[in-house]
Amino acid sequence: MFALADCNNFYASCERVFDPSLIGRPVIVLSNNDGCVIARSNEAKALGIKMGEPAFKIKELIEKANVAVFSSNYTLYGDMSQRVMNTLASFTPDIEIYSIDEAFLGLHGFSYVDLMDYARNIRRTTMRNTGIPISLGIASTKTLAKVANHIAKKQPQHQGVYIIANEHQRIDALKAYEIGEVWGIGRQYSKFLARYGVNTAYDFTRMPAGWVKQHMSVVGLRTQKELLGIPCIDLEHSAPPKKAIATTRSFGEMQTDLGYLSEAVASFAASCAHKLRKQQSVAQVVMVFAHTNYFRDDLPQYSASKTITLPVPTSSTMELIHYALIGLKSIYKPGFRYKKAGVIVTGISTNQHIQTSLFDTIDREKHNKLMVVVDKLNDKYGRHTVKVAAQGAGRKWKLRQERVSPMYTTRWDDIITVKV
Repeated sequence: MFALADCNNFYASCERVFDPSLIGRPVIVLSNNDGCVIARSNEAKALGIKMGEPAFKIKELIEKANVAVFSSNYTLYGDMSQRVMNTLASFTPDIEIYSIDEAFLGLHGFSYVDLMDYARNIRRTTMRNTGIPISLGIASTKTLAKVANHIAKKQPQHQGVYIIANEHQRIDALKAYEIGEVWGIGRQYSKFLARYGVNTAYDFTRMPAGWVKQHMSVVGLRTQKELLGIPCIDLEHSAPPKKAIATTRSFGEMQTDLGYLSEAVASFAASCAHKLRKQQSVAQVVMVFAHTNYFRDDLPQYSASKTITLPVPTSSTMELIHYALIGLKSIYKPGFRYKKAGVIVTGISTNQHIQTSLFDTIDREKHNKLMVVVDKLNDKYGRHTVKVAAQGAGRKWKLRQERVSPMYTTRWDDIITVKV
């Protein structure tokens, strides 16, 4: 059996942990630059606030309904996520962290345990340890566990836990589950399937296996088998290496100066380099892009990108910054107000087998040793403690976060003071 543990309204719940006055009050969290709604409490959902809705469009509703609004605080959310995952891992050694607020738990060999009691204990303990409410869906496959979790969340009578334990429950659950909600189907396939009268997950399980394989490949067939209760997807205990790594940002204020843009792009390249080293990889292709604000029809528009193939794959911060800045200078045009830029690295391979160049002049062993030291210092003393001069000191291009909450769990100055 598999369980899917999913944090309820995770970002909003994190804000409530440290401010109990928010309990019962509508809470929303905004995206980068305080643009769109990316998280909502149940009370905010009841007001009709939609995911992705621009904050400025609901300004009157926010004031009228006394909605608590927060800028995204990813430092806090990341730390709270780690606390939740540590708690879940104490219940089973078989765990796959699927996202910042989701984890699959392997419950094989738990036949001697009452799974309902066990799941409710997981839920209680997570709430006690972290203050974060979770829902648990349990079934014989990961895909069915997703369906069970949906029921646990949407139907209050189950008190946050639902188990698909028999064939009757499986069929009833799939008949009420829209095909577009199925893990692995997606929007395009759901539109395609609707043309053949497939509107629910149950309809999909009734389609001939040969037809599914012909039109949706072995991936679609695997999903169908999972919905039928046949396990095809095992737990991934470590995330597979990424084939592309990107760091992009929208600027809090539009930028015209090449110097500011260069600092931003250098920081993005440094972030990509760090991510490469974390997964013990190197990249051979760097792409840089920048564009103006598409939503400002009153301003001149411009968008460009530059792709550079490196002579030798690397994860060196200095090298990636060097090539990223070459790319930026080749696409930069004065007179435009840039809203967003980014760096994307591809051509990723393991750092164990690097194809060198006969004309390579870089001391790569020295670079690698330096990167190890830099990473250790930044891990110990905080990000950006040691950085390349090209990244600048002030981050004048940084995100706008006017409503960000304190870093309650990771910054000494923000620790809650209790008065007795």
